[in-house]
Amino acid sequence: MLIYTPPATVRALPVIDISGSTGGDVAAIDAIAWEIHKACRDTGFFYISNHGVPADLIDSQFLWARRFFALPADVKAGLEMKRSRSLVGYEPLAGQVLDAGSPPDLKEGYYYTADLPDDDAYLRAGIRGYGGNLWPGEAAGFSGAGFRRQMLAYFDALRSLGDRLLMLLARSLDLPGDHFVPMFERPNAVMRLLHYPPQPERARFNQLGAGAHTDWGGLTVLLQDDAGGLEVQNAAGEWIAAPPLPGTFVINLGDMVQRWTNDFYRSNMHRVLNHHSQARDRYSVPFFYTPDHYARIECLPGCNGPERPVRYSPCQAGEHMMEMFNRTYDRKVS
Repeated sequence: MLIYTPPATVRALPVIDISGSTGGDVAAIDAIAWEIHKACRDTGFFYISNHGVPADLIDSQFLWARRFFALPADVKAGLEMKRSRSLVGYEPLAGQVLDAGSPPDLKEGYYYTADLPDDDAYLRAGIRGYGGNLWPGEAAGFSGAGFRRQMLAYFDALRSLGDRLLMLLARSLDLPGDHFVPMFERPNAVMRLLHYPPQPERARFNQLGAGAHTDWGGLTVLLQDDAGGLEVQNAAGEWIAAPPLPGTFVINLGDMVQRWTNDFYRSNMHRVLNHHSQARDRYSVPFFYTPDHYARIECLPGCNGPERPVRYSPCQAGEHMMEMFNRTYDRKVS
């Protein structure tokens, strides 16, 4: 493992310019990878700038998210996750509890993934995150076809960005840039639109937009609007703000990366509170990029040794994902 001593306290997340990650300049790639290495050791969170995703595609994603959540309640109810074999679709307000023992989260959401043919083996098996999308139809002032086109175009752009980040993550661990490729040939890649209504003045104790939690999978690429509200826990247990910065995404590591790296890299606690208690909604779009459902998650080369024994037993990626899904939605799905 590369030599780096994390600081005792982090007050702000770094912004990492990844423009040099294309074109094959090895020195530029490794310089970016070193900055990522430090951020992953500090908090497991960082911003990326000059990422290459077109601004108009990002703007359109927010536009269509707002249009979707403005649909009538009965239209959204017809798209609820329980109607999908692979548990994608609409998530009603207060439908999830991310912080165990706390009140339900004050958000509503919509999950989707890549469209797959009906005879796809993963879709037929009902594996969450593989097809089975519930797309909205035409409604007054709403084009279901336009929504689907935008969602899939943005999905494709974020998957390409995810692959570039995996290359940088591998180099940050002093591994070949293609190390993670076999595990992401059929990734569990899920996009989630989120809407946080204004925080009620009389919300229950510890009832937040999204309770304190870690992400479950590989990498998360977060697009957030200008409302703010994301907070990350530093090593001292303090909550630090991760405010929206124009032209950036927030990147964070999920539980599988912490397992892969034997706790060298951090899958960190974070939460969301819509601080605007009157007439201001918050929208965000996280992209969860996780290995193939059947991928084996075990300690990576260089992350253990005589003084640092392996801390986690190998596991199957899909088993961990479904365990966490069942836990936060209070249901049992295989």
